[in-house]
Amino acid sequence: MCEPEIRAFEDGDLSAVAALWDACSLTVPHNASTRDIAFCRASADAELFVAEHAGRVVATGMTGHRGWLYHVAVDPGHRGCGLGHRLVAHAEEWLARRGTSKVNLMIRDTNEAARGFWEAGGHATEPRTVRAHFLGGAAD
Repeated sequence: MCEPEIRAFEDGDLSAVAALWDACSLTVPHNASTRDIAFCRASADAELFVAEHAGRVVATGMTGHRGWLYHVAVDPGHRGCGLGHRLVAHAEEWLARRGTSKVNLMIRDTNEAARGFWEAGGHATEPRTVRAHFLGGAAD
């Protein structure tokens, strides 16, 4: 069950990826899944990876400009067997081949489960302040 194929996102994955992100509480009103995916796919410096098991998308990871990771999600039924760490390693290798020297990510304060996952993977907390300004009036 923990050996899904990791591959690049394909057009037919859209609804499955959106459903997974909803199930993993990764979506917020101002970040529509379809818009995030389209934005990623339009950039040569970004990639969306999916892990597929038995014809079903069970995990995702998105890379972005300057080594950012987004939407790392694993279906609850496929957690605990290293799939998330495999997917992150796959994304980090993709970034390294493009000359990226550091991976960055943000975790919402409300996502306690993610903290342990990232700590176990060797990702340290850095003292930073993240500031945001919503364009066009978008907000949580």
